[in-house]
Amino acid sequence: MRKTFHAAHVYMIVGVISGLYYRELTKAYDFTGDTQLAVVHTHLLALGMLGLLIVLGLDKVFSLSGTKHYDYFFWFYNAGIAITCASMTYRGTQTVLGHKVPELFSLVGGLGHIILTVGLILLFTLLGKRVKAHVDAQAAQAATAGSPDGEAERAEVG
Repeated sequence: MRKTFHAAHVYMIVGVISGLYYRELTKAYDFTGDTQLAVVHTHLLALGMLGLLIVLGLDKVFSLSGTKHYDYFFWFYNAGIAITCASMTYRGTQTVLGHKVPELFSLVGGLGHIILTVGLILLFTLLGKRVKAHVDAQAAQAATAGSPDGEAERAEVG
């Protein structure tokens, strides 16, 4: 859980800095057109910070971390965000500076999105298993509570 929290915190800091970078660079070059820099901070704050804070809450409820499956999710997800945002930052900076952007960076950004998607698939696979286990445990507990043996156990405790 701790690494998820720290990663979310880093995304918050980098997201705010990328918004400042966008504002100052476009102001310095009197740029008023469209650039991918405009959405880098949104990606970092929404996918990075908010996404991982949601995962942190899910982890608290369903005990997601501490498994290899979670580690795979964590590294694929973060690598996908890093590659995507780095590609967008480079592309956006080159646009503001008036330079031609090689088509390679569209492919790199696409690769980042694919890796991010693999991370999300891993998360939903793990979450699905944990939710099923949680529901099954609740059903078993309810069945035990409704049985005559369950009544005796509750009477002994109370």
